Amino acid sequence: MSQSSPPSTAALSAAPDVSADRLSRPGVAASVGAFVLWGVFPIYLAGLKHVSAVQITAHRIVWSFVFVIGWLAVTGDLGTLRAALARPGVTQRLIASAVLITINWLAFVWAVNANHVVDVSLGYYINPLVNVLLGIFVLSERLNRMQWTAVVLAAAGVAYLTFETGHIPWAALAVALSFALYGLIRKTVSVDALPGLALELTFLLPIAIAYLVWCELTGIGAMGHSGLTVDALFVFGGPATAIPLFLFAYGARRIPYSTVGVLQYIGPTGQLACAVWFFGEPFGRARAAGFILIWAALLVYAIDGFLASRRAAA
Repeated sequence: MSQSSPPSTAALSAAPDVSADRLSRPGVAASVGAFVLWGVFPIYLAGLKHVSAVQITAHRIVWSFVFVIGWLAVTGDLGTLRAALARPGVTQRLIASAVLITINWLAFVWAVNANHVVDVSLGYYINPLVNVLLGIFVLSERLNRMQWTAVVLAAAGVAYLTFETGHIPWAALAVALSFALYGLIRKTVSVDALPGLALELTFLLPIAIAYLVWCELTGIGAMGHSGLTVDALFVFGGPATAIPLFLFAYGARRIPYSTVGVLQYIGPTGQLACAVWFFGEPFGRARAAGFILIWAALLVYAIDGFLASRRAAA
């Protein structure tokens, strides 16, 4: 999600065997915790609504870098960065994923600042189905009848919401597409979640610092000029980005990934709740009808995944 990167395929393949404890309580608790934190993330951004999305994203990059590199230093894992860069193709792919996660973060923050949190939740609801489309057109995968049904229902939901609101939900599509492409690239890079995030932040850091320096020179910088609360929120962006990632990676190693796939909908559900109850965004019957189509698509998609996992287990 915009929040953090998913664990790489290599990280999951190195995971402990979960067959003996398929519903590991610590694993479930960690995964639920990650998605709950991502679900309420818009509330954190509410305290920064007077700051531009670009400036918030630049601070998020800087303080996430400080937190993640500090964590790797404390745990003695800084050597994993050098080892990762020594692998062929890693640098180019992580630069591409860094650009995509930046676009995702910018779209997410802009949407919250512009009171489009409902669109953010829509983006993460349709994200799994965008992954399905990428599987078709990029990986030449074939869909079964249930998967096609899910795609058609989701497309109908997006088309209906476009007609109902009178405009294409660009924020939702930007969030969904950027994160889906990001996940696709990260699946091809054999780097664990945390070192991968650290390298992405390293590539983005010079640009973020240069922009923040420019903000200070032009008098539009918010850090140090908007009160201690704003300064604390900027710094808090580091752990707010990394901690859910730690929980997510921990949980994904200890419970079936199909279970993680079901739990991931906690995130956009929390974002939708924040949009309606915290930000007061409208969510009438007409808009709910479009979401019902999306939810129906996700239900079909989840049932198909469950049946597939049962067949694989058999």
